[in-house]
Amino acid sequence: MTDTQVRVAVVTGASGGIGRTVALRLARDGFAVVLNYAGNAANAEAAVADIKAAGGQAFAVQADVADAAAVERLFQETLGAFSRIDVVVNSAGIMPIGPIAAGSLQAFDRVIATNLRGSFIVMAQAAKHVSKGGRIIMFSSSVIAKSFPGYGPYIASKAGMEGLVPVLANELHGREITVNAVAPGPVATELFLKGKTEAQIEQFRRLSPLERLARPEDIADVVSFLAGPAGGWVNAQVVRANGGFA
Repeated sequence: MTDTQVRVAVVTGASGGIGRTVALRLARDGFAVVLNYAGNAANAEAAVADIKAAGGQAFAVQADVADAAAVERLFQETLGAFSRIDVVVNSAGIMPIGPIAAGSLQAFDRVIATNLRGSFIVMAQAAKHVSKGGRIIMFSSSVIAKSFPGYGPYIASKAGMEGLVPVLANELHGREITVNAVAPGPVATELFLKGKTEAQIEQFRRLSPLERLARPEDIADVVSFLAGPAGGWVNAQVVRANGGFA
């Protein structure tokens, strides 16, 4: 892994769900991919094996995005292997559900640490290390517009992250680096489906005029566009890839 001409992507939260699908898609697009994971090494290594089996370059790095030192190590290991970083996709996130009145500060602190603090840490490292002409792609959520009961901490974390996106885009003035966020609606992943009844899932399906949940591939297609040459004029935006959900 010494070819400095290969395009290199770092994908956080890549051991499962949307992140894994994004990593596989970027590998098909020709990127060497560094797959970050927090705890599920087996799933991350399985994704690496899939990429290598298809002729791509990839390796996995464990790091909790809320840990600044760990994220710095993730970026340094990537630079050590490839000498460059062209795209950073931050898909790591958690979604605990509970009413504000319950006052669970433990749950609130967890989601803010991972989704907001983690985004800030990843953005800071990306701002330092992404090559000229590169892409920084964050993940928000279209649930922000719905204000569903129980989603308060999650919505707060994603709304805060959305506020960071245009600020970083302006701070990178002159470096030809775009900074955007993708805000999916409901996606059929373990994170979304966990704890929901079939009736609740059906209700979410019908919220979209297309009357289905998104597939992870639907979201990976949007990331692929933003990461590729056709997405170069989209900057400081939140792309609500939600099938009309909001």
